[in-house]
Amino acid sequence: MNHEFTARVIEEGRTSLGIEFGSTRIKAILIDEQFQTIAQGTYEWDSTRQNGMWTYHLIDIITGLQVAYRHMKEEAERTYGVTIRTIGSIGVSAMMHGYIACDHTGELLVPFRTWRNSTTSEASQKLTDLFQFHIPERWSIAHLYQAILDEEKHVYRLEFMTTLSGYIHWLLTGKQAIGIGDASGMFPIDETTKNYNEAMLNQFDELIAEKGYPWQLRHLLPSVYLAGEEAGMLTTAGASILDQSKQLQPGIPFCPPEGDAGTGMVATNSIKRRTGNISVGTSVFAMIVLEKDLAGVYPEVDIVTTPDGNPVAMVHANNCTSDLNAWMGLFREAFEAMGQPVDTKRLYEVLLRQALKADYDGGGLLSYGYYSGENITRMQEGRPLFVRSAESHFNLANFMRTHLFSAFGALKIGLDRLKENEQVAIDRLLGHGGLFKTPLVGQKMVAAALNTPVSVISTAGEGGAFGMAVLASYVVHHQQQPLADFLEHQVFASTSEELMEPDPLDVKGFEVFLKRYQEGLHIEKAAVDHLTLKKGAEWIC
Repeated sequence: MNHEFTARVIEEGRTSLGIEFGSTRIKAILIDEQFQTIAQGTYEWDSTRQNGMWTYHLIDIITGLQVAYRHMKEEAERTYGVTIRTIGSIGVSAMMHGYIACDHTGELLVPFRTWRNSTTSEASQKLTDLFQFHIPERWSIAHLYQAILDEEKHVYRLEFMTTLSGYIHWLLTGKQAIGIGDASGMFPIDETTKNYNEAMLNQFDELIAEKGYPWQLRHLLPSVYLAGEEAGMLTTAGASILDQSKQLQPGIPFCPPEGDAGTGMVATNSIKRRTGNISVGTSVFAMIVLEKDLAGVYPEVDIVTTPDGNPVAMVHANNCTSDLNAWMGLFREAFEAMGQPVDTKRLYEVLLRQALKADYDGGGLLSYGYYSGENITRMQEGRPLFVRSAESHFNLANFMRTHLFSAFGALKIGLDRLKENEQVAIDRLLGHGGLFKTPLVGQKMVAAALNTPVSVISTAGEGGAFGMAVLASYVVHHQQQPLADFLEHQVFASTSEELMEPDPLDVKGFEVFLKRYQEGLHIEKAAVDHLTLKKGAEWIC
């Protein structure tokens, strides 16, 4: 496709834009009608702790949105010599779950509470017992009920609650809407009605009736939309927020806002039953599209949905690559201290590949990349740790393999519960996320850890922003075609896929490592109990 043709595509608005708010990066990707990336922009950010809660500040949310869009727009202008004034369709995605509570003006009543917070264990357990349906700690309803249990004053002023994707969608369209996949991380979904579970809504209202709040839960939640449905239009105010140059015109249709789990499924073509995907980033989660309902209720397994409303078993671990990235930053400092600046991509490629030379179990080393609490291993807080004995085989290769193995330790524990108790079949997992940008290594480690074939497709590194752009395109082009068929026959018809079977020696090595990981959880618990960071000071014991 030549530049002149693509320039005309941009001018005529035959494009789709996906914007995703990830844990460490906000990304905007513009694609054409053949689902090829035209331009992209990014904004780096990270969460902070405020009054014991993990959050992102509102000013960073808005700034990141604007910067990512501006960088995408500028790249399109540099490359094709045209200014973006309209777009065929837009979609917004973000980290699933969490809690954004607003008053009648849309003002945040408390700072955004992210998925990373593990402060809602009491609410999670009580709601799980009430509904006989697992309510994870990071779900919106768990955050709301914990605020009620804690008698937080803001609850009386609630006008609506939503997720981060739903909030950005509201800012840009003025509509309180949410895609069913992200909605399923707010409150349980009824597979038949494709809406919030009516019986459970009533149960919740009865549970809190004595509090006398001036609202019912159903009136706080955003309206649920399925993939392919139009969920609003870009308003004049929304266009001014998104494009600071004021060149983008209002009236652009929006698809339903979604969570990063749903966009990951789209980006890896994992919508059909018995398919699954694994997303590797700040957190890690595996999504398995179910053939039938689960017989039991498991604290390690969440039931959410695909963007078109089919049930999915989700195993989510709060911690994955944050500690690995921190060590990479340390290695970078070492290079720079010797006067040797190093390219980030090169740094990751060289060091991650060392893991391929390691002892199969990581040489007796042990790490926990717990930046925050971990629900699967019952840690309410996190303390990143690296542990070894005098007898451990301590070298760079084993160090790297240990941190990669550790990134999947909690996930493996959760998936084993699903396989053993429910005999859920997984033919293969499709991987996506930044770790898969380094060829072979991430794929090989995940296959070993989960003892499952892992595929990586050519769009894997694009991640959720690409998946969101595809969902935006689906609004315009689906013509009543099921989402799974749209993905298979149009989006991924000519996409290459590389499948890796698990290496038996790596699998055995991970089993040895996992036993050490589980036995060592007492060490992590002791660190949580006895290492406390005094604000503005040093660790104290």
